[in-house]
Amino acid sequence: MPSQVPSIQLHGRTYKVPQRATVVICIDGFDPEYLAAGIEDGILPSMASFLESGFHTTANCAMPSLTNPNNLSIITGAPTSIHGISGNYYLDKQTGEEHMVLDDSTMHGTTILAKMADAGVRVAAITAKDKLRRLINHGLSPSKGSICFSAQCANECLQSEHGIQDVENWLGKPTPAQYSGDLSLFVLDAGVKLLQEDRADLFYLTLSDYIQHKHAPRSPESNEFMRAIDARLGELVKLGAVVAVTGDHGMSDKSAEDGSPNVLFLEDFLNSKWPDCQARVICPISDPFVKHHGALGGFVRVHLGGNEGKKPAVWEMVADCRKLPEVEMALTGEEAAASFEMPLDREGDLVIMSKKDFVIGSRSDKHDLSQLGEQRLRSHGGLSEQRIPLLKSTAVLPGVLAEWKRWRNFDIFDLVLNC
Repeated sequence: MPSQVPSIQLHGRTYKVPQRATVVICIDGFDPEYLAAGIEDGILPSMASFLESGFHTTANCAMPSLTNPNNLSIITGAPTSIHGISGNYYLDKQTGEEHMVLDDSTMHGTTILAKMADAGVRVAAITAKDKLRRLINHGLSPSKGSICFSAQCANECLQSEHGIQDVENWLGKPTPAQYSGDLSLFVLDAGVKLLQEDRADLFYLTLSDYIQHKHAPRSPESNEFMRAIDARLGELVKLGAVVAVTGDHGMSDKSAEDGSPNVLFLEDFLNSKWPDCQARVICPISDPFVKHHGALGGFVRVHLGGNEGKKPAVWEMVADCRKLPEVEMALTGEEAAASFEMPLDREGDLVIMSKKDFVIGSRSDKHDLSQLGEQRLRSHGGLSEQRIPLLKSTAVLPGVLAEWKRWRNFDIFDLVLNC
């Protein structure tokens, strides 16, 4: 390993620089049921070996249980209140404009990956989606020996920007379709090849949840996908890497018995009961990959308009939302930020989370579910999807388990580098 620095510090934690190739993988939508079913059915031998001779627990993800917040939490080792990315989509309270999070311009601070690169560690960060690549690329550059690209835009890679070029020829695979399991497998295959060629010391590989949104555990499609992931984990271990695996969030079925989505259109409800509140429901699950979920998830923020006379109605609105059969939790923005370590300046007046088998939308005319076709709606965002696996290929140091009272997915770099 080229670094002469023994460790780096970030957000109150110290991380040892890797002494051997170290790979951290985020399986998007990695609900514990996929792991449990795969182990029971004998189709995940690599992950089974992690359980037998390495480390395994069921951890919590950061809230909301969405992709952007959790990938940033994983690579910063901190909750969203620290790095500031608390959704894929948000309302700018100063301008009243809604924005998609497509780069690192609104994040606070830096990342473990960037600090490692500054310390001379060769970092490779590969994402399935390019919108996430533009987030985790923060502080990485080819001038520092870093490689950072997405499977989605593999055919556009430039040495000057991504630290690698001609990726399709190099890997021997075409750029995969945006909506496919191959998007994730391309990420892992690229990680394996970079490790074979000894081009990085610390890897962060983050996948897509396209398959998990469409296919439940034990379905033929999800079994095939999980087998393929497991095989690549085995290759990384055989090549001598320490491998750690977690998820950004879980996944739940959100449909009725007849297959129709169980949806609460909250903005319609609020503005019907309180016409003067001018409620705007923001669905932070929204991203460019709407075919996955129709921008419907288990967590929404409500911003209220009108004059200050709206404020006394907040507690009444919270109380009424708690009575709705689709709702698991309703809080004021201040309560939600404090309870789930989320940035208060990005919070709504209300935060509403659905029960496990429901999703929450804004208005019925704002969500196009036609792209779902005949498939059942599977989604995430709420407390029901907070549980995810946390795995490591090697055993932890003596006493580590006793020291931890609870594990979260953003403990993974601490786990793999320090434990």
